[in-house]
Amino acid sequence: MGRRKVEIKRIESKSSRQVTFCKRRNGLIEKARQLSVLCESSVAILMVSSTGKLYTSSYGDSMEKIIKRYEIQHADELKNLDLEEKFRKYLSYKELVDIVQCKCEEAKVDDASVESLNSLEEQFKAALSVTRARKTQLMMEFLKNLEEKEKLLREENQILASQLTKMEKKRLPETEGEGAMSSENSSRNSPPETLPLLK
Repeated sequence: MGRRKVEIKRIESKSSRQVTFCKRRNGLIEKARQLSVLCESSVAILMVSSTGKLYTSSYGDSMEKIIKRYEIQHADELKNLDLEEKFRKYLSYKELVDIVQCKCEEAKVDDASVESLNSLEEQFKAALSVTRARKTQLMMEFLKNLEEKEKLLREENQILASQLTKMEKKRLPETEGEGAMSSENSSRNSPPETLPLLK
């Protein structure tokens, strides 16, 4: 009799849930070990149980090395996420300018509190830093595209140069053969050399 297919949903019984977690956790760790050995890869597993207990396991490399590699590879994405979060926290330039204009247009500008002006200044600085970061990101992407284009052009140039050398090599034997034939023709057309008369 074959095994019954388990429906994937939350197990209501706490003891059954704990047993299933332990069994499946061990199975997952074993599969990760096999993957690391078979494919010569680095595998890291982080698990947190429903009770909040942390389980870690790594194969191929240490957990620290794998996490560092992940951080290096996804540094740009993390920066973008940070920028987006900052941008959500602060008002847009237009909103900030509108607020400042309203404050300045008020009759009692002198009564504007130092705290409110400081918070506006902080928001301007934050918006400016986000804008500069975005500008830098766009410039780096543009530079990367240019570098890729340059690489493609260099490769194309090398291909054309190799094709040109092949064509020249093919022409050289033909021109050598023509040169040899032309020297034979010239020797046939010119009168034969005669020995000087003996006196």
